[in-house]
Amino acid sequence: MRYAICNETFEGWEHPRVCAAAARYGYAGLEIAPFTLAPRVTDVPPERRRVLRQQAKDAGITIIGLHWLLAKTEGLMVTSPDAAVRSRTADYIGELARCCCDLGGELMVFGSPLQRRVPPGHTRAQASDFAVDTFRRAAPAVANAGVRLCLEPLAPSEADFLTTCAEAVELLDRIDRSNFALHLDVKAMSSEAEPVPDLIRKYAARTGHFHANDPNRRGPGFGDTDFRPILRALKDSGYSGWVSVEVFDYSPDAETIARDSIRYMRECENG
Repeated sequence: MRYAICNETFEGWEHPRVCAAAARYGYAGLEIAPFTLAPRVTDVPPERRRVLRQQAKDAGITIIGLHWLLAKTEGLMVTSPDAAVRSRTADYIGELARCCCDLGGELMVFGSPLQRRVPPGHTRAQASDFAVDTFRRAAPAVANAGVRLCLEPLAPSEADFLTTCAEAVELLDRIDRSNFALHLDVKAMSSEAEPVPDLIRKYAARTGHFHANDPNRRGPGFGDTDFRPILRALKDSGYSGWVSVEVFDYSPDAETIARDSIRYMRECENG
């Protein structure tokens, strides 16, 4: 398995220190939340991007891509009924893809629950139409950057649109672009009726990225979820992408999360 960790786990740390810690605990990749760099990714100039990429390389770390793409932005929404808002959102997704490429990344994870809601007075079907339009507008810029965009289903407690793997795959089929894929997240999949390992095997051919976490919002091994059948399902299905630790509860501290999460997953992988 290729293990990565999300940089917002190290809240407030400077980038070189994050990279050094990730490498020290055995991660090969780092996934970046754009809001940790600047309010908008367009505020990160090319030279700064080159420095960030080189600092990761110096530590022996690959920046694998971006997630939380629209978090903490304003005026952007993929499901907006306003065509102008959808156009601005698509343009910004293109800017994210260019930044991702500049950093050395190859993938972006679209979660951003606040920017994918069903608009008031509209149906889920209409929200789907709006999202397809936005992503199709963004697709050429994403492809030109050599980046894959992965749609992340989220639990109904977090979002009211794209709440199952099946719904995300249906949207991917409508977008119909080869550089768009499914993203799987253990916490989110745990809200579905089918067991997580079964979902992994079912959707392996569509999966472009994977987040490892527990439904309690902490890291692998910090809750009741057994990762042995999960990692076995990834191996059995031929998944060759990254397994990236993403947490939402940063206790007890970043270093404990990073150290114990990868140690637990390696134990499960080899056990």
